[in-house]
Amino acid sequence: MNTSPGARSAPIRVFIVDDSAVVRQVLQAVLAREPGIEVVGVAPDPLFALQRMQRDGWPDVLVLDVEMPRMDGITFLRKLMQEHPLPVIICSTLTEKGAQLTLDALAAGAFSVVTKPRVGLKDFLLEHTAEFGQTIRAATRANASHLARAARGSGAAAARPVPGTASNAAAPGLHAPLALHESTEKIIAMGMSTGGTTALERVLVALPATLPAIAVVQHMPEKFTAAFAERLDRLCALQVREARDGDRLLPGMVLIAPGGRHMQVRRSGAQYHAEVRDGPPVNRHRPSVDVLFRSVAQCAGRNALGILMTGMGDDGARGLLLMHEAGARTVAQDEASSVVFGMPREAIRLGAADSVLALADIPAAMVEYARR
Repeated sequence: MNTSPGARSAPIRVFIVDDSAVVRQVLQAVLAREPGIEVVGVAPDPLFALQRMQRDGWPDVLVLDVEMPRMDGITFLRKLMQEHPLPVIICSTLTEKGAQLTLDALAAGAFSVVTKPRVGLKDFLLEHTAEFGQTIRAATRANASHLARAARGSGAAAARPVPGTASNAAAPGLHAPLALHESTEKIIAMGMSTGGTTALERVLVALPATLPAIAVVQHMPEKFTAAFAERLDRLCALQVREARDGDRLLPGMVLIAPGGRHMQVRRSGAQYHAEVRDGPPVNRHRPSVDVLFRSVAQCAGRNALGILMTGMGDDGARGLLLMHEAGARTVAQDEASSVVFGMPREAIRLGAADSVLALADIPAAMVEYARR
């Protein structure tokens, strides 16, 4: 399951579970275009899928809908992660209900999310065939132990609460841009992608409410980030919500970039504000971690902490380097605790990270930064 792309000779075996015959047909046709990927089975619901997989053998990757009859995808996913962990890609519609269920699926150990529109499905998937194939290939290289641990809600990668911090933490070619240093107000910028929803939750729930303002880019589709922020707000001592254009970044607050829009940080006097804008994808993503990190390097410089966590690709690596060159403290998550090591690995390769830390050690690093 963790075989490198160059060493793998057999095709990646994919099983599709979706109650829509049209979706199953379209997904089969789309994946048939991707070299090295073979759809070995389809099923209209999890119970039938389980029988097929137990009889014919387990696939390398499962593509799973969340809203299905007889047994919903979340219940099935939790059962699967406890009994036979394997990489699962959620294929969900862009609805508010679908967003909530998909977040539950990610918390239960799903590898990633592919969104599907209610209309124009075939054209949409054909347009994103290569991206879908890339996600499936990355899933076969994922750290499956972390996917399984997510379903149990524990494990070595889980962030531990930082003792004694609630009352002690402080409240308030590439060239680094000229950073403005007149303000002493601190800010933390975080970026993550695949595996990041669970990783971010584990970090934030371990933090006191008195940390400096935190700006977050998590690669996530439109309509999902509001539900994600609401979920985190219920779990954390910090105030968490989806960012709106012009929001002030205040101590004790976490602003999450809305899906489908870029977020930058701007400074007005000694205050930091979020700027939420449309724009073309950067590094194939909108929101992009690089866009956030670049703005923080420019407006905060050495008053900032940048943290790049688990994710596929390289978004955020160059932005973290800009923060490092502007005098900010920078952290990359280590390979052992990352579901996918792509983004932090690229930052480390560029020399952008001052520290490489396990997920469990990131909260303490954030508290230490706040105390300085």
